[in-house]
Amino acid sequence: IVVEGNVRVRYIGMNAPEMDEPFGEEAKEANQNLVQGKRVKMEKDVSNTDRYDRWLRYVYVDNLMVNGEIVRLGLARAHGYPPDTKYQDYLDRMEQEARRAERGVWAK
Repeated sequence: IVVEGNVRVRYIGMNAPEMDEPFGEEAKEANQNLVQGKRVKMEKDVSNTDRYDRWLRYVYVDNLMVNGEIVRLGLARAHGYPPDTKYQDYLDRMEQEARRAERGVWAK
């Protein structure tokens, strides 16, 4: 699928801080660094959109799942929203790695 124009996308399986919360700005910047100006692939799980009409997707740049990388960096918490849980085990593992390394929201 080729998307032109503005599409609002909600990354599946994670919950990043809001902009007025600690690490909100860092999460936004990390996402921009990962995807801005790059060709991305988006994968749908079960649901197409959320109640705000945002596309629900796993987002990839090359072979990197951006959802997982943001969680691994400690800039979002893994959070499953059934029925869209295809990769939740992977995202949970990325959160555990961030916790062990005390990255981002897990810093002490």
